[in-house]
Amino acid sequence: MLDSTAIESARRDAALLAAVSDPIRLAVLRRLANHGTRCVCDLQTEPPIAANRLSYHLKVLRECGLVTAERRGRWVDYTLAPDALQRLSEAVALPAAQVMAS
Repeated sequence: MLDSTAIESARRDAALLAAVSDPIRLAVLRRLANHGTRCVCDLQTEPPIAANRLSYHLKVLRECGLVTAERRGRWVDYTLAPDALQRLSEAVALPAAQVMAS
């Protein structure tokens, strides 16, 4: 039987994975991971996406802690959160014994 701590941990992991299940958000994360800090204008070009739609996806990524935002004058720079890749890795990790038993 799962205890409440395990269930809460699974909920957090599921929310994190839901955030990256969208192709646009996944593409943004990959771009930030490969190219570092980018402003919204850079992120709009690859893949091409409307500003309001990109803004929504960046908000989702910020709220789950996968990206950080820093205002620079009129622009906002986005960066992959320092622990983002580690958190994603841990969210999908299953002990080897559980995988082999399935």
